[in-house]
Amino acid sequence: MTVRAFSGGQIRTMQAGDTADLLVIEGERIVDVGDRSMLDRYPDAERRDLAGRVLVPGLIDAHNHLSVAALHPRWADVGRVRNREELIEVVRSRALAEPATRWIRCFGWDESRTDFTPTRQDLDEAGLDRPVLVAHFSLHQGVVNSVALDELGIGRQSPDPPGGEILRDPSGEPSGFLLERAWSEAHRRSMLDYADPDRWADHIVTRAEELLSDGITAVHDAACSPEAEAVYRGLARSRRLPISVVMLPHSAALLSNDPNDRLDGPVSGEGDERCRVGAIKLFADGGIAIAIDATIGGRPVRFGMVMEDLGTRGRDAADRGFSIAVHAIGNVGVDAALALFEEVRRLRGADCLLRLEHAGVTGPDQWRRLASLGAIAVVQPGFVEHVGRGVADMLFDDHHWLAFRGLQDSGVELAGSSDDPCAPVAPLWGARRGESRATSTGVLFEPDQSVPFDDWLRAYTIGAARAGGQEEERGSLARGKRADLAVLNLDPGGAARVDETWVAGELVYAKP
Repeated sequence: MTVRAFSGGQIRTMQAGDTADLLVIEGERIVDVGDRSMLDRYPDAERRDLAGRVLVPGLIDAHNHLSVAALHPRWADVGRVRNREELIEVVRSRALAEPATRWIRCFGWDESRTDFTPTRQDLDEAGLDRPVLVAHFSLHQGVVNSVALDELGIGRQSPDPPGGEILRDPSGEPSGFLLERAWSEAHRRSMLDYADPDRWADHIVTRAEELLSDGITAVHDAACSPEAEAVYRGLARSRRLPISVVMLPHSAALLSNDPNDRLDGPVSGEGDERCRVGAIKLFADGGIAIAIDATIGGRPVRFGMVMEDLGTRGRDAADRGFSIAVHAIGNVGVDAALALFEEVRRLRGADCLLRLEHAGVTGPDQWRRLASLGAIAVVQPGFVEHVGRGVADMLFDDHHWLAFRGLQDSGVELAGSSDDPCAPVAPLWGARRGESRATSTGVLFEPDQSVPFDDWLRAYTIGAARAGGQEEERGSLARGKRADLAVLNLDPGGAARVDETWVAGELVYAKP
């Protein structure tokens, strides 16, 4: 096996002492790390000069929807449509391109980039006899045409599902706009035509290869349907996965807390370092209708949706041996997640990994409770961009948006992630946002919640590894761990890029 020795730059081990002068790999493993004088032990090693750059463990995106993002090239992108006419034209074009597809799916609708909200009547103007779904970029709401409403069985008398809302026009008829769990079934059905294992696998491979240019060598698929799990396992068996994947089991009906018969399958930790089962994914509140109970200038502010079945479903999953990952953005959702975590700790002690996904609005008491439970906050520093633009004038008295500093100072481990495709994926871009707390338009968003760039590197390596139960194999540079590496070019002035990515000891990406 080829022996390679890296030196001539800063080697960040993410362990005690943190830096070293030399890293030696042999085959897929790290065999030595330490002082440059150790190089004499490896006279035949291939020398790799870092030329002043920074070597870190391969970056891990601890909350990524790879199995969904991989299919985006097959759907119609409506992220930049400006009016109804453009939307209708995009829908018609996609229908012509996919004549055999039962559901026409569009993605990326973003109300901040257009001056209208589509309705079923708008989509009906495309003149299609097939269901049409326009999915919001957040994956927490969507708009469907009248054919889709009929197929879903949604009419004037249909009640809102628990944890969701069917929006209606002034006459009381469904407008086609489905919020939170109300759109879950539309998501599931629109995925069916794209779930052919071979084609889906090819799309996942293509998307995963793209992630290598961002230094990403592992992702946690944060809402992995049973069908997606089967595709990942097939790719792992055939050794086609370009990166490692931790699968967070979830129902095919997005946002549901009902895993159906998935609790009878492999539990958290099963698998190997290429592909393993992670924590089961549950929801405490919405992603658009986040659950808030706070004050602004002493005035009460309450809104959002709470998923009332979280406790029951979470206890069932913990009883079966699963670790628990809970989506919670608003402070009410965080409280619901904390109540579940405290019960799980009483039932299973420390033998259960607890992940809080997003932690969007939190306060000091919640930080302390999370720390006491040993829960990991899987956060998205890149959210500073779109959340900062959207709610910079909505600051709470006793709670904070994206409280990275408050969580960290209270002893909560941070795991870095993107939420791709709902936000940009690049970890270094996200880390700069989490450090500066500034949006691209110059808005400073709760700057006291900034976390230094070096701490974000830890969050995207050892922090994310711990969130996936992977710390014994990756996340730090130590003997015996996987030789998954990223070589970073960091400009003191703020620029940051990935120059090289290594997976299992092989160079898989080099910046041209």
